[in-house]
Amino acid sequence: MTQRLKTHRLNHLAWLLGSRFLRASFLGAGLLQPLVLTEAGLSAEQVYVSYGPIERAIDVEDLHTYARTGQLTDDLNGYRRFLTSEQLEQFRTGLTVSADLDVVTVAQFLYTSQGEAILQLLGDVIQTSGRLNGAQAIRAALILAAADSGGQFNLLNVLDQFPTEGVRVDLQQLSRVADIVFSEINQTQQVTAQIREQAAAAVEPDRALLPAPANPADPGPYRWERRSLDLHLPTNLYLPEGQKAPLVVISHGLGGNRSTFAYLAEHLASHGLAVAVVEHPGSSAAQIEALLGGRADEAIRPEEMISRPIDIQRVLDDLALAARDSALGRRLDLERIGVLGQSLGAYTTLALAGATVSPSVLEQRCPPQLSSQINLSLLVQCPVLTLPQPLPPLGDRRVQAAIAINPLDSAIFGPEGVANIDVPLMIVSGSADTVTPALAEQIRPFTWLESPESYLLLMENGTHFSTIYDPQTTAEALPVPQAAIGPNPEAAQTYIEAMGVAFFKVYLAKDDAYRQYLNPSYAAALSRPDLPAYLVRDVTLSD
Repeated sequence: MTQRLKTHRLNHLAWLLGSRFLRASFLGAGLLQPLVLTEAGLSAEQVYVSYGPIERAIDVEDLHTYARTGQLTDDLNGYRRFLTSEQLEQFRTGLTVSADLDVVTVAQFLYTSQGEAILQLLGDVIQTSGRLNGAQAIRAALILAAADSGGQFNLLNVLDQFPTEGVRVDLQQLSRVADIVFSEINQTQQVTAQIREQAAAAVEPDRALLPAPANPADPGPYRWERRSLDLHLPTNLYLPEGQKAPLVVISHGLGGNRSTFAYLAEHLASHGLAVAVVEHPGSSAAQIEALLGGRADEAIRPEEMISRPIDIQRVLDDLALAARDSALGRRLDLERIGVLGQSLGAYTTLALAGATVSPSVLEQRCPPQLSSQINLSLLVQCPVLTLPQPLPPLGDRRVQAAIAINPLDSAIFGPEGVANIDVPLMIVSGSADTVTPALAEQIRPFTWLESPESYLLLMENGTHFSTIYDPQTTAEALPVPQAAIGPNPEAAQTYIEAMGVAFFKVYLAKDDAYRQYLNPSYAAALSRPDLPAYLVRDVTLSD
């Protein structure tokens, strides 16, 4: 199994927990948990749905019949009055939607601290027949279902493997979770509409571009070469020919590597920007390979949140040393440095750009509770509280500009920590991101910025995978559900290429001719109907 395949499996697993089964069928929210010893042959025969003192039982066999035939049994027919035809069909889909996940992937992920935390949260909603937290039972059911599903790993398989005779679903708790989820969805939609209108009002339909260099969305005129360097981190260096070039450092997210943003590095280099794409061993594809192979017990350790930015500081030190007495020094301008990252790499980017960790905000927001917030990224942010304090400095004054794509930052930095960023910054967000939710992790933190040179690029319908999904690898990788990928990832990557060139040309290369591309009109010209892009300079939230 390739590293890319295993990384997709782990990302898909986390996405299933946080998105499809939680939002479309709340019974399915417990679809992935670790293994316990259970009595052979035992499986759930009934689902007990309780609301306070009121409890009703649903036969699992009736659910199988409905999923198979679309016909409600006499017992299930009594629930028809509570659901519309559309909701009933969504429920049927939720019973049968399948994921191609092998037992090793499921088990290894769910024995991580993040997997255990998700289990405990879900276990308050999905309980055993004895009304105990269902974490361990769900874990057993999920792993047994993954081992015995024959490629059809779904909710019904999990119910068939549940190690008690009944499954209890607490509708009061589930209702609270549903209210939070749909409230967050509605708020995100409202803010997206606000940003859409704001960007549209700033568009100048007849605006002509001034004479300028090449369109940043098109490949640039520079030839470039790639070098693999053995620095503090494994690094691929892309060097344009013929000039001393500013440097952009790219930091991947969890499970990425030096190929994750190769498309962007090549594009930036073709426009005369040097690019160093680093690989973080503690959170790379190789780390996920080790986890799934039983050679590691965590997808990411809390220490990685500190070592990532410090490691990039050391890479910059290494490059400065290498450039001092070599031809590299004539081609690399280390007086003009920018950073770009996605997800965990975007957190790294913000830290390097000057954001400071806020233990007080972490203490307020952690540990995450299903009854107050639905934000998977807190499972990565909160463990920073376990690290020895005070933390070492994470910022680097050499960084002069930064782009953060799908960052996680709301709790680890908080308003005061984000406000400490004093370099030009672009935050990129996808309105359908269920891993680092747009409103909580990008849009609201954008309002905390105090730097006058700040931009928000919002991709409506964009997801956490939009800028990193490579459609050319679908034959070898796990087929990620379209809802997780989002529409038109090629367009999303074009937005990043174009805005990346314009932003770094203005703020690193000091070429003001590119400023004309950093405006709503150019974003609107790039925008595609299925993945609209909006660029704004400020956002005002009602709360």
